[in-house]
Amino acid sequence: MKIKSAHFVMSNSDVTKCPSEPIPEYAFIGRSNVGKSSLINMLLDRKNLAKTSGRPGKTQLINHFKINENWFLVDLPGYGYARVSKKDKNTFQKYITNYFQQRKQLLCSFVLVDIRHEPQKIDMEFMQWMGENQIPFCIIFTKADKLKPNVITKNVETYLQILVDDIWEEAPQHFVTSSSKSLGRENLLEFIQNINQSFFKENAV
Repeated sequence: MKIKSAHFVMSNSDVTKCPSEPIPEYAFIGRSNVGKSSLINMLLDRKNLAKTSGRPGKTQLINHFKINENWFLVDLPGYGYARVSKKDKNTFQKYITNYFQQRKQLLCSFVLVDIRHEPQKIDMEFMQWMGENQIPFCIIFTKADKLKPNVITKNVETYLQILVDDIWEEAPQHFVTSSSKSLGRENLLEFIQNINQSFFKENAV
């Protein structure tokens, strides 16, 4: 897939106010400081479309970006950032939950995980919640440029095995990425394109 156009549409905290167009939508979410904004900019080949910051937890709204005029990329608030107040965490959690449970246009979500770290409880609990609520998602391992290839392979295998042992019979589809090296970009875009093609074929008038 070639990214011909990408532009910001809106930010809000109310899922009922999200764009009403019946086109495919893909949500990106993960713990704060996982490299979500950098990944989105890399994926869309834009330098500053998604705002990056040295201060984790900056994304605090549901952010819609329209891509190629026929699908939405959604940048959701990160979770698990200790310096955000408990009240704010509860607020974020409420509208994130509402988004996932109510957004009919959502075809797939991408849960971002820092490949350098062992599985974190908050990530595992979130993915378990996604599974229990039958919300389709894939895992995106970020920051792969920080590790050697053999370590990447080992960490991914370990992570997926824990998921299989603790939650599912089969691990979700996954992608290994690096924003600085554009690693995984083509695979991700091809995955989205295939879903889009199926969607438009099924919904052709």
